[in-house]
Amino acid sequence: MKKNIRGVEVPARRVEGPGAWTASAILSISLLTVMAGAAMAPALGAIKEHFASCSPLTVQLIVSLPALLIIVTTFFFRPLCRLMPTRTLALTGLTLYVVSGAGAFFVDGIGLLLVLRALLGVSVGMIMPLSTGLLSFYYPPEEQGRLMGLSAAMNQLGGVVATLLAGVLATVEWRYAFLVYLAGLLAIVLVAAKLPNERLATPGSRLELKTLLRFHPSVTAMLLIMLLFFVYPTNFALTSMEHGVDGITTTVVMMGLDVVAFLVGLVFGWLMHHLRRPMKYGAPLFFLLGYAALSFLPWGAGMLVGSALIGIANGVGVPYVNTIASIKGGRDAAITVMPLISAALYLGQFLSPLVVSPIAAAIGTANAPYIVAMCIAVVFLLQVYLTRRQHALPPA
Repeated sequence: MKKNIRGVEVPARRVEGPGAWTASAILSISLLTVMAGAAMAPALGAIKEHFASCSPLTVQLIVSLPALLIIVTTFFFRPLCRLMPTRTLALTGLTLYVVSGAGAFFVDGIGLLLVLRALLGVSVGMIMPLSTGLLSFYYPPEEQGRLMGLSAAMNQLGGVVATLLAGVLATVEWRYAFLVYLAGLLAIVLVAAKLPNERLATPGSRLELKTLLRFHPSVTAMLLIMLLFFVYPTNFALTSMEHGVDGITTTVVMMGLDVVAFLVGLVFGWLMHHLRRPMKYGAPLFFLLGYAALSFLPWGAGMLVGSALIGIANGVGVPYVNTIASIKGGRDAAITVMPLISAALYLGQFLSPLVVSPIAAAIGTANAPYIVAMCIAVVFLLQVYLTRRQHALPPA
């Protein structure tokens, strides 16, 4: 006998499913999704220098524009699933990903470059719900905690590797940074060879509002996680510079956060098995403690402790929300809750500086962004507590 993710004893058995290669094909998509915007951040300086006649906001759209198109595309995900079976949809999205991402290497005008970045956002909007939704479609609940943790870990790994490569390639010339999107070719090969071609939605299927409303705790939680997490990358480098920390040290510490989140994702299945009840409070508590460390500890200790705690919060929060949502959504999660989760994730990224920066400016202290983040973490903690039954796994 063994305990499943819900804590119920079940006979030990071999889980029948499409196999490890199918899981690898799905997880390969998770490697790519975070690269849509963030991977280009290290190259922005070189890009801005090349397009010196353009406004800073126009250049920044290279990073932020894909997120907006991802949000829009996720709302059309269900109709796309009615039109195309799984493998066809994934290959269409991945092909568009490679063409629009790496295609920027051949572009010299800012207008066409932004068009390609918009198409990249469309491609990620097509494949991102698949990267988590297919895990709930093909694998039973007792496997989903481990697989969602691996999905989050692959996402972090893709971000670290892509950001490093883009930064290095940009030192040759800004165009070379866009070649990181050729990584999508690996996913194309795996998906073409190993992903089944089933339909997630039938042509006549409808989605009712009451079905979506039952997922609001998970969608809200993902929005709050991204609001909180993106306070860190939008403020940490500036704060470190004000404390006299050199750029290399700051970069290493920020990469260390991603490594922590990656490691947490690898052991997430074990955490869900042994600490399933308190896990719902993990993300808000670690965010609260992490931003408190950045706010009140001496900066040398604060930047290390705070970064590690925020990495743990992100490493726990994203796969936990995905796991809860996927189990509640069942096999239909890919066409019900997962597109909403994807939209909330990118909406949180987009809104974070717009929400936090004006409030922090009004406070006017050096640690103001982290104080605002602590307040949001308290709101997140209350949200989890007030919806704790809906955040919990359903009864067996």
